[in-house]
Amino acid sequence: MKKLIGLVAFLIAIGMLLMLITHNRLAGILIIALLLFVGYHCMCSD
Repeated sequence: MKKLIGLVAFLIAIGMLLMLITHNRLAGILIIALLLFVGYHCMCSD
């Protein structure tokens, strides 16, 4: 569980960093969707 929380925190930090760099709403929505997908995949995979 600690690895999962670490992975999620790391990916959120990457997403925030990219939002600071890009300033683009479409890129932000894509990053959020990607992070949600990765988090869901990590939580629900066997």
